[in-house]
Amino acid sequence: MTRRAAVLALPWLWAALFLLLPLALVLKISFAEAQVSVPPYSDFFERLDGAIVGVKTTFANYQLLFSDSLYVRAYFSSSWIAFVSTLLTLLLGYPMAYAIARAPAQRRNLLLVLIILPFWTSFLVRIYAWMGLLRPTGIINTALQSLGMIDAPLQLLNTSGAVYLGIVYAYLPFMVLPLYARLEKLDGALLEAAADLGAKPWQVFLHVTLPLSLPGVLAGCLLVFIPAVGEFVIPDLLGGADTLMIGKVLWAEFFSNRDWPMSAAVTMVLLVVLVAPIMLFQALQPRTDQRP
Repeated sequence: MTRRAAVLALPWLWAALFLLLPLALVLKISFAEAQVSVPPYSDFFERLDGAIVGVKTTFANYQLLFSDSLYVRAYFSSSWIAFVSTLLTLLLGYPMAYAIARAPAQRRNLLLVLIILPFWTSFLVRIYAWMGLLRPTGIINTALQSLGMIDAPLQLLNTSGAVYLGIVYAYLPFMVLPLYARLEKLDGALLEAAADLGAKPWQVFLHVTLPLSLPGVLAGCLLVFIPAVGEFVIPDLLGGADTLMIGKVLWAEFFSNRDWPMSAAVTMVLLVVLVAPIMLFQALQPRTDQRP
């Protein structure tokens, strides 16, 4: 074995044991039948006197998945919430990343620390903090009532707006950091050349800065969209009962209904949905990097 192969063997072995093998087990369970047993699903193999004589599978879980409106609505709702949250995060994160990239060099590290500072505390604690801010007796409603701006508390918690707010807050650093990494590497000479040729600041941004930063935009959007689709904690704590997301459906199937095969089928379809944008990103990446 060459030295290069020996170095690459460990990460490939890690990926096989902790990524491919668990996915293979989930895929196997998705073709099983739910049973009142331990584990709560049928055996993948047919056995006769202890010997394996065949494979026993069923596609009923996938048939139910695409025929039941609950799962279809959950996928569409999750994708829509993730899309809107990603768009809001981009609109908020791009100016922040641009400002950090254009800030004096001695201030950039401080600004980056402020961006990643929330990661130093527990994710769950931060979401609970938003619950304290948004509840009817929380800080926001109390402050607005004290100022006389409202007569009764606003319904801020258990709304779709609270879900968007929580996702944008939680995943904003994932948008800012790749954008900053791309914007910080831009050649300032290109911007100066465009300005010398008579381009206005907004034209420089649209025709030079934005096209060159597209790889960072795509990377940031993927880093936000992919985890947002399967988010469970934020919609469960900040969203109401009408907030339907696939993460909540998975929780109900796995823990409440004890239907592991159905949960596995939902997971595999979700994996396919999430792999699609990654493949699209990989296909667009070479073309984007070649743009002037």
